[in-house]
Amino acid sequence: MTNSLRPQGPLGIPLPPARQPTRGVPGPRSSPASPGADAASAAPGTAPAKPAKQRDAFFDNAKYLAIVLVAIGHSWEPVKSHSRALEALYTVVYAFHMPAFILISGYFSRGFDMRADRLKRLVTGVAVPYVVFEVAYSLFTRWADDDPGQAISLLDPLYLTWFLVALFVWRLTTPLWKLVRWPLPVALLIAMLASVSPDIGDDLDLQRVLQFLPFFVLGLYMKPEHFQLMRRREVRILSVPVFAAALAVGYWAVPRMSTGWFYHRDSAQEFGVPWWTGPVMVLVLFACSLLLTACFFSWVPRRRTWFTALGAGTLYGYLLHGFLIKGGVYWGWFDRGWLHEPLGQAFVTLVAATVVTLLCTPPVQRVFRFAMEPRMAWAFKRDATEIARERVGAGRS
Repeated sequence: MTNSLRPQGPLGIPLPPARQPTRGVPGPRSSPASPGADAASAAPGTAPAKPAKQRDAFFDNAKYLAIVLVAIGHSWEPVKSHSRALEALYTVVYAFHMPAFILISGYFSRGFDMRADRLKRLVTGVAVPYVVFEVAYSLFTRWADDDPGQAISLLDPLYLTWFLVALFVWRLTTPLWKLVRWPLPVALLIAMLASVSPDIGDDLDLQRVLQFLPFFVLGLYMKPEHFQLMRRREVRILSVPVFAAALAVGYWAVPRMSTGWFYHRDSAQEFGVPWWTGPVMVLVLFACSLLLTACFFSWVPRRRTWFTALGAGTLYGYLLHGFLIKGGVYWGWFDRGWLHEPLGQAFVTLVAATVVTLLCTPPVQRVFRFAMEPRMAWAFKRDATEIARERVGAGRS
């Protein structure tokens, strides 16, 4: 990897829905409170409010598993150079873990518009964490890598922070994608044009923003029944030979193809290949990524599990685990020879999965909520609708 995350992540930061979700569509910030909680607190003489709709366990499970794959993929990078089998597995994982995360992010962005509360949430939940962690990663690199010349630039996302920039841009353009007649073909065309445009440069990591765009746009138009189709037993069974074939193709492709294509960070010209290779690879990788993503979703548990609650903290795991990976590289943790052997690689995989799991837990969320989900009421004007609602509530009491 270079100065940016080479996927991904997992992550998604769903915004609260503008209104009651339609039947079968889970609200991304729904509370798992008991059904009688709202009724008990209703004002006398008024009809009790409807109970809060619980989060859909499937999506939280999918986000958690995707973020674990992100962390594992990063931990493999320093130890995979002498293992063709691990390189093949790394290629397969990178083909779908970020597309899966981005697709879920698009699915939960369907209700985004320019309403004041949603714009505030976009700033506090995406823009502010980007600024905080872009500065933090830059300062960490100066100290841990003994590189005092590391610049602090909000225009050049460092390591993992590219995803926050991408999510900010994608969500802002959501209302526009709702107006376009053929959104997915247009998004694919934009990605194809980006793949042959080296002059885009590194500002805001726009190559990744544009080349991953089709997955987000597809997520915007996904419906609950589409996920139901992917969770059918037949799909789960078929996914086994599909993944086996993907591993075989990945093993064959290791000495023949650069894994950089899966990062969607560079243009065809930067790979030193004919320009037309870029659009072709965009389409081929899009199809392959969708196929593997469907197979991945087919194996995601539908019921609540021990890790379901961790799905709400994937942003924490995503942004925090990078300090350990980067620090391990800077401090030579991965230089030990035994870590490059199969047992050592399995150990690295287990440690990465454990660490990112711990980073998604509620105690870690409480400690770092000031940076990830700051309230910042002082920074915004109060919404007139909110003030009116409070007056009505005060009058009833």
